[in-house]
Amino acid sequence: MTTPLETFIDQQVQEFQPLHKNINELVWLMSTTGKQEYEQQLGAAMQQARQLLADPARSTALRELIQKEGRSMTTRQDELLMRQAKLLDNQFRANQMPPELIAKITELEIEIQSEFVKFRASVQGKPTADNDLKDILANEEDVALRQEAWEASKQIGPLVADKLRQLAHLRNEAARHAGFRNYYAMRLETDELDEREVFALFDALKRGIDPAWTRYKGELDAGLARRFNITPEQLRPWHYADPFFQEPQPSSVNLDPYFAGKDLEQLTRAYFTSLGMDIDATLKRSDLYEREGKEQSAFCTHIDRAGDVRVLCNNRPNLKWMETMLHEFGHAVYDQYLDMSLPYFLREVAHTLTTEAIAIMSGDLVSEAAWLTRYAGVPLAEAQKLEAQLSEDKRTARLIFARWVFVMTHFERALYNDPDQDLNTLWWDLVEEFQGVQRPDDRNAPDWAAKVHFSIAPVYYHNYLLGAMISAQLRDYMLQNVVGGSREAYVSDPRIGQYMIERLFKPGATRDWRNWLQRATGQGLSAAAYAKRLS
Repeated sequence: MTTPLETFIDQQVQEFQPLHKNINELVWLMSTTGKQEYEQQLGAAMQQARQLLADPARSTALRELIQKEGRSMTTRQDELLMRQAKLLDNQFRANQMPPELIAKITELEIEIQSEFVKFRASVQGKPTADNDLKDILANEEDVALRQEAWEASKQIGPLVADKLRQLAHLRNEAARHAGFRNYYAMRLETDELDEREVFALFDALKRGIDPAWTRYKGELDAGLARRFNITPEQLRPWHYADPFFQEPQPSSVNLDPYFAGKDLEQLTRAYFTSLGMDIDATLKRSDLYEREGKEQSAFCTHIDRAGDVRVLCNNRPNLKWMETMLHEFGHAVYDQYLDMSLPYFLREVAHTLTTEAIAIMSGDLVSEAAWLTRYAGVPLAEAQKLEAQLSEDKRTARLIFARWVFVMTHFERALYNDPDQDLNTLWWDLVEEFQGVQRPDDRNAPDWAAKVHFSIAPVYYHNYLLGAMISAQLRDYMLQNVVGGSREAYVSDPRIGQYMIERLFKPGATRDWRNWLQRATGQGLSAAAYAKRLS
């Protein structure tokens, strides 16, 4: 017999399912074409969805049904119903705001996203793709050109900074309508995360890796000073290999030649096929190469929660994009192999950080000698010889990225605590504190605003580092308990694929991420194991 709560949730599915699908399709079209017509349609669709979630009558009705029916629920089916109710309640809580505020926020978000999609930096008077900016910082010896490329990577900042500050105010206003102190606190709580727990984990990780970071950064700066014939104190952001110093210097092990002329799609297919995962349909729906007007980043989207999974990349035949393909298709197989018989609101990943864990774990394979030999054709003896350096490179990359995440998370929390403060100075204070990169002389520019995540993926960055912690636990567990310690089997054994599908993917959102991790590995999340890996 259908209960009132089941009826209520079924009604929400009927309304939200076509809306969610339409929004995802419009995001895809806007990202792949940059056409303004899709921006306008997306704005209208997002407003419609938010207005439904903002309906106080629906929110109140759901709360009352949860309170009334929750006491009598004892079966597994009851648990799934209450889990749907909980996730839906979180969405209602995060959207309790008046219609005029919804309209303002949505319009501004779409406007800023459009700026990023269409923007191309200018170097020496020419439009320059992000890939080319990174190539200059990775390889160029001309310091003047390096500085111009670095400054070009921040040219988008002044175009969107005032809008981002305004958006932060509007988001905070919306959060206060919902009963939260600000938007940052609201997003974490309604995403089943505890702010104190997240920052306590990061503080513990920082303490664990501080000695390794101090050693590495000192050696790096000494080497860069020699390279550019300056003192370490004279180093500035453009002397590093990434516009935000979120990635390491080019490795002494150059694997790009092994991917030159290779079909990255075929390599990605070969890996996932070996695990028993078929990605052909997703590859056909995806958009994987550079094109004018197309968004320059990479992402995966599940359009309809019914198997229409797509990946956007801007591939070049090199190591970076090989890693990106594995990363994004790590997201993709998670979505593909959800149990499609689950109720709609449970037919998604357990949490953003769990899908990030799978993606990170997949992307990390490019530093595994066994993977490089089997899929990229690196001779076994050479791959084994390079493995120590590859392992060290990956450790360095993780170390750098952890420090970068500290900057992002502390800045974003401060942004929503006070959007009117001197954000330009705060940004460089945090960069100097956590990354040890000295700010440019006499520079007062909104360099923080050049990071797209503040606008299109707000209060998200913590998921990358938490996901990396989880990915380490998952890898260690599967290596030891699924394939008996065999690294060759780890990169090609269907038992790995079966474990991932059955234990990690199929359950969807039936349990919260803590329960998901405990059931998958028998452990909760801790900073200790990951800190050890970075030290």
